Amino acid sequence: MTPVRDRVLAAAVELFASKGFDGTSVQEIVRRARVTKGAMYHYFTSKDDLLFEIYHSLISAQLADLDEILSRRMSPADTVHAVIANLIETTAARAAEAAVFAREMHRLDDERLAAIRADRRRYHEAFRAVVAQAQAQGAFSAVASAETVTLMVFGMINQLPRWYRPDGPKTPAQLADEVSAFVLAALRPVTR
Repeated sequence: MTPVRDRVLAAAVELFASKGFDGTSVQEIVRRARVTKGAMYHYFTSKDDLLFEIYHSLISAQLADLDEILSRRMSPADTVHAVIANLIETTAARAAEAAVFAREMHRLDDERLAAIRADRRRYHEAFRAVVAQAQAQGAFSAVASAETVTLMVFGMINQLPRWYRPDGPKTPAQLADEVSAFVLAALRPVTR
C-alpha cells in the first residue's frame, strides 16, 4: 500500500488537474486518497500546503540531480545535455504535477511562492553560469547571451506538460536527445 502522504498528494494532483484548485474540497481529496482528514492533516496543514508540495517535491528532486550533474565536472556540452535530459525526463514523468502547479501557482501565499521562485532561480543561475563560462572560454557561441539561452531552454521545458503525451511517438529520452542536440547546435562556436 502506498504511504498515506503519497496517496494524499496523488489524489490532490488528480483532483486539481480535473476540477481545479478552487473546485476541489479537502473532503474530496481524503475520499479519493482513502484516508481520514486527520491523516491528511498529519502531513499537510491545508490545500495550499498540498499545492506547494506538489511542485516543491519535483523542484527539490531536480535541484539534487543538478548538484549531482555539476559535481561530475563534465565538459560544458555534456553538462548542458545532462541538465536538459534530466529536466525533460523528470518533468515528463511528473507532467500532471507540473501542469497543476503552472495553472494554480498563483494560489500560493507570498512566502511559499517566494520559496518556489528561489529554488527555480537557483536552478536557472547554475545553468546560466555553465553557459556563460563556456561562452567566455570560446566553447559556446555568444550569439545569444547566457541569460537568453537559459530563458529559452527553461521556457520550452516549462511548457512540456502542455504538449507532451506519454503515449506519443517519442520517449522522454528521445525528446531530451533532440532538444539538447538542437540547443548545442545553436551554441556551437562559429568557425571561419
